[in-house]
Amino acid sequence: MLATPGTLPPAGQDPRWAYETKQDGQRAVVYLPGDGSVLLRARSGEDITAAYPELRALGGVLGSTAAILDGEVLVLDDQGRGDFQLLQSRMGLARSPGKAARRADQAPAHLVLFDVMRLRDDLTGQRYARRRQTLESLALDGPFWSTPAALVGHGEQALRATRENGLEGLVCKRLDSVYEPGVRSRSWVKIRNMRTADVLVGGWVPGRGRLSGLPGAVLVGQRDAGRLRYVGSVGTGWSEAERVELARLLRAAETGRCPFDSLPRAAEARWVLPRLVGEVRYSTRTRAGLLRQPSWLRLRPDLAPEDSAADLP
Repeated sequence: MLATPGTLPPAGQDPRWAYETKQDGQRAVVYLPGDGSVLLRARSGEDITAAYPELRALGGVLGSTAAILDGEVLVLDDQGRGDFQLLQSRMGLARSPGKAARRADQAPAHLVLFDVMRLRDDLTGQRYARRRQTLESLALDGPFWSTPAALVGHGEQALRATRENGLEGLVCKRLDSVYEPGVRSRSWVKIRNMRTADVLVGGWVPGRGRLSGLPGAVLVGQRDAGRLRYVGSVGTGWSEAERVELARLLRAAETGRCPFDSLPRAAEARWVLPRLVGEVRYSTRTRAGLLRQPSWLRLRPDLAPEDSAADLP
């Protein structure tokens, strides 16, 4: 069951919803057949058990009781938050058990559990509130797994707390919702916390197909000790008219020299003088400072580069 992007429920419906922290990890369905083994499957259906050897011990926590659980695999940073960049070093190792074991020592996984679809019998037809009560009764908290709390009501406070603590966002779940395997349901709503930043445009990549002759993406940077540090490629957020106007501005600023302190990996890149200021929206940054999931908000013709806040944090 998948969540639909959206906003908080209306205030009058708030008591009918539960709120869980949105995790920044790899979704996994956990099969516990009751024989001491465990099977993890990704959303694609791929068996990813071998990629996370530290989770094998979960197979014995319910004894001979068979269960199917829903959760997300994380790798935590030093503040206890999911770090997707660290997780990427663990993903894709299901066919490399030796390497997976070595990475488990360096960047241990942590499985957060947030639903139960089967416990001896099928529970998918039960309401979320009842399934959640069942899940919490299992007390699944161990060295590499946990069951984070869900808050009933108080959605605004819950969302504010995720923002104040630099978390991925919030998932809102109707208390009376049944579990719909494989369905993107409006009974679950996800809210991603997004941030904004000023950037300087240092290049662009030509579009293809209907975008031929127009920018498919712009290459953006931020100042860092007098240099322009590349922070990402932005390819969404423009209307057709805005993309045409941006193309005109980019051509007027063309230069033969890359303005970034290090050359970005961008095929067919064309460079411009970094005098266009833009504002972008993004989710988080990688450890190298790159923007994750960036989208264009607006051009800032009111700002000269030296007057903008386009500085690397």
